[in-house]
Amino acid sequence: MRSIRTIGWRAVVLMAAALVVALAGSAVLAPPASAAGELDRYLDLPLVNRHADHGPGGVNPALPTDPKVLKNLLDEARERGVAPTSYQALVLQYWLADTTVAAGIDLKSWNPRAGVTANRGNLTKSYQFYKNLQLKHRELQWAGMGGLVGADFGGGLLDFELATDVYEFTRLAPVANAIVTETNRAFGPTMIDKLPKGLRALARVGATLTPADLQYVQGSILVMQKNIFSDLMPMHRAYVTGGLSALREMYRAGLFPADVMKAWEDVASKTLDGIAAGNARLLRREQGEIINEQWDTVRAYRGDVGEAMTYASTLAGSPSVAGVLPLRSYKPLKLTGTTPDGRTVTATVPLPSWNWSVFDERWDYITHELLPKYRFQVENRWPDLRRELVMPADPQMEQHRPIFNLLPMMQSALDTLKVEVR
Repeated sequence: MRSIRTIGWRAVVLMAAALVVALAGSAVLAPPASAAGELDRYLDLPLVNRHADHGPGGVNPALPTDPKVLKNLLDEARERGVAPTSYQALVLQYWLADTTVAAGIDLKSWNPRAGVTANRGNLTKSYQFYKNLQLKHRELQWAGMGGLVGADFGGGLLDFELATDVYEFTRLAPVANAIVTETNRAFGPTMIDKLPKGLRALARVGATLTPADLQYVQGSILVMQKNIFSDLMPMHRAYVTGGLSALREMYRAGLFPADVMKAWEDVASKTLDGIAAGNARLLRREQGEIINEQWDTVRAYRGDVGEAMTYASTLAGSPSVAGVLPLRSYKPLKLTGTTPDGRTVTATVPLPSWNWSVFDERWDYITHELLPKYRFQVENRWPDLRRELVMPADPQMEQHRPIFNLLPMMQSALDTLKVEVR
């Protein structure tokens, strides 16, 4: 009896041990309930900060910013067969976080409204990342153009930061007023309304401009810069690391429309016309869909102030793409009218007749200047373009600080104002 009881107890112990091992094994293989619940927290989140205008961080403050954590959550969503539209915010946040890590930017603390000094590193790292993409992938022309032109505009942002720049801007008002006065003398008051709204606003803005105005416009442009990065760079990162299949997942999640997916397929074709068409569509998305309303808001800021400052940016802008006209030289101001005594008067002023912040006018310049001439550089002058692309973004920004040239530009316009009377 003793041996039988001993054997029985041994069997019970062995069975219990086996059960413990089995349970432990199943605990390792099956995800804990808390992990499943963790994913559920991040499904169907709204993209409240998609346009970078609601604080620092990514597309929703509830989401992690560590790409490893995000990837695990994303993998689980795929394994569970969750619809891509339900993990839309998660997949965009993952690619954005992955991109910022690759660019050396801390997504969690990236706050455009903190000003240029706080964001200077983010600016230079962004534009350098753009340019590096173009250097490694000849078909990514949007990135190369964005890197060059972005660094040019970044130089303008450096000038907006200093409160003393208010003095430089207010010095423009008397010169603009002199141009308006000369036009009035030559044509009469009815012709004043034909001058660009921005020029007339610049003539009036004078002492009404404040450091707070500069800070607002500066912050708004920094928001647009992050907005562009947050939309286009995750696509680029997905393209170079995951291919078209990664982009198709983003498309199925509803992050961009079918024609943008087609644009990426055109880019991936690596045919000259396909690359050109695809990159043109990406550029139109950037300018016409991502930041268009933000530019309109800046232009409408405090009436004359926003109008004057966006016009001044047009006056100063000079993209460093070979063969591209400075913004002020594209469609310069030309006026023709009749004086009260019946004579025909024509005046040509070397000032822009348009405003960069107006989408239709901006897109006209882009399609006639930037797109075709950048494409020509990629296809026919690659060694020359490459020298521009390898230049570090920070010194390029310094080279394109325009504020010290704004007054000479305006004075030159006044000095060279030509009025012909027939």
